[in-house]
Amino acid sequence: MTAPRFKRILLKLSGEVLMGQGQFGIDPATCERVAREVKAATEAGFEICMVVGGGNIFRGLAGAAQGFERASADYMGMLATVMNALAMQNTLERLGVDTRVQSAIPMASVSEPYIRRKAMRHMEKGRVVIFAAGTGLPFFTTDTTAALRAAEMNCDALFKGTSVDGVYNADPKKVTSATRYDALSFDRVLVDNLKVMDATAVALCRDNDIPIVVFNIRDEGNLEAVLRGEGTSTIVRNDPATA
Repeated sequence: MTAPRFKRILLKLSGEVLMGQGQFGIDPATCERVAREVKAATEAGFEICMVVGGGNIFRGLAGAAQGFERASADYMGMLATVMNALAMQNTLERLGVDTRVQSAIPMASVSEPYIRRKAMRHMEKGRVVIFAAGTGLPFFTTDTTAALRAAEMNCDALFKGTSVDGVYNADPKKVTSATRYDALSFDRVLVDNLKVMDATAVALCRDNDIPIVVFNIRDEGNLEAVLRGEGTSTIVRNDPATA
């Protein structure tokens, strides 16, 4: 696939990525590998902001299914994303990458509050900005947070790093004959209920004309390759014929 060269990117990572080969928590070696790829992207001239999920620590929907009140469970999940954001900030700064964490839930002792203009200024200065605590509201996923922040930051694209190398017509981990798409329209994703991001996030990206690039973040060096328009990925956009 030949993708356009984007400049300002929002990188969305699931919390599970930070587990590495573990079953729970944060793996420092995996954080460092991802941080090195982000550093390489900034050195190549890309402006990077990030949203990291919290599923490696606590997932709101799962907590609600086990009996927690949904809003409280979602707030617990937001706090998990703050822990992941701080872990990534620490790792990036050890590598010499100037990084700021902005939380939608004010936590003055550990992060800045989310202020859009300040975040944009950080990015203009070459800093990586990590958005934590979701939207600050229950009933919204970190996918939706990523789409919202990408729109607010005037990002050229939203890159979603997952454990598969794109969007398939079925789960490739369960269906060996599943077919990967090179390009899709937002409407096709919504109509076919393809598991790219939740429907709210997809619709938000569609309405703001922000392409979604889905790729495998677990393959070392893949972020840099996909940013160059190489590697394997799926791009979702309003006009897939131009992908």
